[in-house]
Amino acid sequence: MKTTLSLVLLSIGFLFSCQQQPPAVSSNSSVSVNSSDSTDSPVTRKGMIKVTILYPYSEGKHFDMHYYEHTHMPLVATLMGDSLKAVKIDKGIASGRPGEPLPFAAIGYLYFERLSAYENALAPYADTIRKDIAKYTDIIPVIQVSEVLQ
Repeated sequence: MKTTLSLVLLSIGFLFSCQQQPPAVSSNSSVSVNSSDSTDSPVTRKGMIKVTILYPYSEGKHFDMHYYEHTHMPLVATLMGDSLKAVKIDKGIASGRPGEPLPFAAIGYLYFERLSAYENALAPYADTIRKDIAKYTDIIPVIQVSEVLQ
């Protein structure tokens, strides 16, 4: 029986704490790994697994977009190899309501054919990836694993 993975929230506990206001976000939003938007492309399609990494915006926190885009995500892509089908990055620029704090500094997306492909690709490198996070942010990311529907 096919299980819908939408709205399954997983959180990774790192040695950081979150607050409530916007951090400084540096660099631009283009990505050298794939493309800079989070819309589906010919590489992504219905039934794939989408791992969304959300970085909540918080006062006093930092997020180095240049490092994330040009070093961290390429590292993740290299470690996960052929199991990883696409990588996309969004840079938060505004809230949906004018004058309100930005909800996320950045959002990363990793696409896989199956949940097992993600789990198998991550398992040997989870510690390496987690340790690299401290090089670009002190924000605790929130991870959601979903099934692409459209």
